[in-house]
Amino acid sequence: MPLLLLDLDNTLLDRAGAFRTWAEDFVGAVGAPSSDVDWILDVDADGLTDRWDVAEALRDRYLLRSSAIDLVEALRDGVLRNTRLDPLVACALRIAGDAGWVPVVVSNGTTRQQEAKIRQTGLDRYLADWVISEEAGVSKPNPRIFAIAAERARMRLNGAWMVGDSPEADIGGANALGLASVWLHRGRRWSEPRYAPTRTADGPLDALAAVFDEHSGDRWPVNGRSHQGHDRGPDRGPERRQVGRLR
Repeated sequence: MPLLLLDLDNTLLDRAGAFRTWAEDFVGAVGAPSSDVDWILDVDADGLTDRWDVAEALRDRYLLRSSAIDLVEALRDGVLRNTRLDPLVACALRIAGDAGWVPVVVSNGTTRQQEAKIRQTGLDRYLADWVISEEAGVSKPNPRIFAIAAERARMRLNGAWMVGDSPEADIGGANALGLASVWLHRGRRWSEPRYAPTRTADGPLDALAAVFDEHSGDRWPVNGRSHQGHDRGPDRGPERRQVGRLR
């Protein structure tokens, strides 16, 4: 039963889309031009900018009377409210679980926010467990957080795959441990000369299909059966494994 390590934001869940929706609502609420959405996205830097710095930038630009803490809470709540689990991603994770994979999320971020996304979207029903950096006390790409994920799932890292969109945190972390990986490029070119992902994918569905293909010799599981090309194979899939939190 291979271990499947998965990033959360912009991998399993569309954090960028959720933040854009919040930014559009915010711009409308303060009466700013719609073009300011792009400015807010630049400030956010795909979630890498500290939330407090984003809040201060918004206060300064729009001369807001709201406190920084209120803006931070509004931002976090807005992103959470607009985050959805793609049913096709849920289906792919169910297929992975049925085929014997053990899916575990490994995410940087605050425990409160990331756990809320996992639970409120229903993603928790398709995971064996999850590890969040604030709770773990260590962040990607530090190898320790991946080891914690394996410990939580009662699995070995040997043979595991890592799927994520961050060249450094996800693919760099996997490379440091000698793990196979899939990078979600999201329209970007790979520019890191020191290492490279095993496979590259357009999105989470392509990424999971790439893992299945690599691990099974281009035969990936569908509804408990092996699948190759457009023809169903005669073989029965592995015995279904119970998916749900281990701890």
